[in-house]
Amino acid sequence: MHIKKKETYTLISSDENSFADFYKSFLSKEKEFVNDHLIVDISNNMNTNKEDLLLFLVIAKQKKENNTSFVIVNKNMNMDDFPEYFNIAPTLQEAKDILEMEAMERELGF
Repeated sequence: MHIKKKETYTLISSDENSFADFYKSFLSKEKEFVNDHLIVDISNNMNTNKEDLLLFLVIAKQKKENNTSFVIVNKNMNMDDFPEYFNIAPTLQEAKDILEMEAMERELGF
């Protein structure tokens, strides 16, 4: 797992061979990012399915309650298959755009 702290968010990307290994690594470090806006870039080469990504649902809900953002980057998933508050973007740029939109919503009190 690679971790890059950016000015407004933390980017976590996978280098593991399996989703199970990546998720285990993520959970071991998760508490370090409680107050960070997170973008989790899951390799498109890793064999993932909807059920795998739904494991992040609790974390996404906690981030929203904490007024921070959480976005998963994976072009192989259809974002319409997930709850509205669960952000999935096909590209890193679109994930950054989601972070910016959510920041504006928080400033406006939504």
